Order: sequence, then structure tokens, then C-alpha cells
Amino acid sequence: MRMRSPCELIAKYVLPVFRALVAKELLETYSFSQNEVAEKLGITQAAVSHYINSKRGAVMMSELEKIPGVKETVTDVSKSLAGKSGSDEMILAFCRLCSVVKSQKAFWDNFEKLRKPL
Repeated sequence: MRMRSPCELIAKYVLPVFRALVAKELLETYSFSQNEVAEKLGITQAAVSHYINSKRGAVMMSELEKIPGVKETVTDVSKSLAGKSGSDEMILAFCRLCSVVKSQKAFWDNFEKLRKPL
């Protein structure tokens, strides 16, 4: 098995969950359409639909939301994207999120279980 860095694992498994959380926030709090969310996040409308309707990643999402600072980051990014700010804010927020997640021993202790699809 190939050794992967925490940042690589976070980009592969946590970033989609983070995007899903932001997408849900934009849809529910700011009444964006799926197309508007897709444009703001730089993804397709189909990806937004998948994030909203899929149960895949639900365990990871639940655990990620337990980490202090994650909900606040989702709220801040959503607010920024709902305004005039671009995706640069989301990139910087993801870097902050990555640092927070990397420091969570309990998250990494359960990572293998969390990354498996339901």
C-alpha cells in the first residue's frame, strides 16, 4: 500500500464533504439554486445534486462536524460565497480546515472507518 500524506488524504476524502456542507448551507440559508451553488464552488450541478442527495460520506460528514471550528468555517465560507467574494476565500478556508483536521487525533484514529462509503 502506498503511503499518503495527511494533506493528500484530506484533499481526497474531506474536501468533498466540506464542499457538501457549504453547498447545503448555500441552498438552505441563502436560497441558492443548485446551478448557483455549482458556479460558486466551481463544480457541476450534478456534483451539487450528488452532495445533497447522496448518503455516501454521511459518517465522515458527521465526524467532521464534531471538530471544533468546522461549522464556523462552513458558515464563514458560505457567507463569503453568498456575497461578492470568490473562491479564493474557500481555498484559504480549506487550508485552515486542513490544519485543524490534521491536529485531531480522534479523527485520524477512526479515519479508515470514516473513509469507507456506506
